[in-house]
Amino acid sequence: MKLVSWNVNGLRACVNKGFNDYFKEVDADIFCVQETKLQEGQIMLDHGEEYAQYWNYALKKGYSGTAIFTRIKPLSVYYGLEEDGEPEGRVITLEFEHYYLVNVYTPNARRDLSRLDYRLEWEDRFLTYLRQLDSRKPVIVCGDLNVAHQEIDLKNPKSNRNNSGFTLEERGKMTQLLEAGFIDTFRHFYPDRMDAYTWWSYMPKVRERNVGWRIDYFLVSSQLQSSLLDAAIDAHTMGSDHCPIVLHIADKH
Repeated sequence: MKLVSWNVNGLRACVNKGFNDYFKEVDADIFCVQETKLQEGQIMLDHGEEYAQYWNYALKKGYSGTAIFTRIKPLSVYYGLEEDGEPEGRVITLEFEHYYLVNVYTPNARRDLSRLDYRLEWEDRFLTYLRQLDSRKPVIVCGDLNVAHQEIDLKNPKSNRNNSGFTLEERGKMTQLLEAGFIDTFRHFYPDRMDAYTWWSYMPKVRERNVGWRIDYFLVSSQLQSSLLDAAIDAHTMGSDHCPIVLHIADKH
């Protein structure tokens, strides 16, 4: 089974930069996107009857938002973390027979860290939610988690220390998540691989020189470790300031 996750940073813009070509080429069983930045009815994507589509739109126009395209029919679909949903459209959960799939776009702390407290509180709620799911069946989490966990996960760790996405607090929340029984699948297969990034600033020559951050992840419950086959970063796929990431896992519907 092949799963793909991609922060498209505006799906309509990404469609104009080759999204549909990549979608067809990668031929995923489940394709998750974050930061769709649109409302219902603002885009029509036709990937045939084989893919069901699930969308979580933010209340604020042109902001956040997530979506999932899946060949595998879920048993249930849930939007957000709590009963009131998630006004920023950040989470979609699909329940399958043997696992849950959670597509997430974690809040950014902002450059001035004005949203750091909110981000940390959100992380606590998200971890509680994942633990509840994991107590019932294994979980696959994918998306833009907006944090480079270790120094190996960004090009310039020293100059970015205490910057948004690399604060000790954000990295600590990621550590808590992994210690709760989740596996960072890319590091599971490639623990020492350098220069493996999923996001680059739009500043000139930054992506060309591969001055990036790895902030997009596939995490899985430890029970799924034996089912993991490979994890990949499609760094050469353009269309967004992020690139797609891929997880290959033994087929369990």
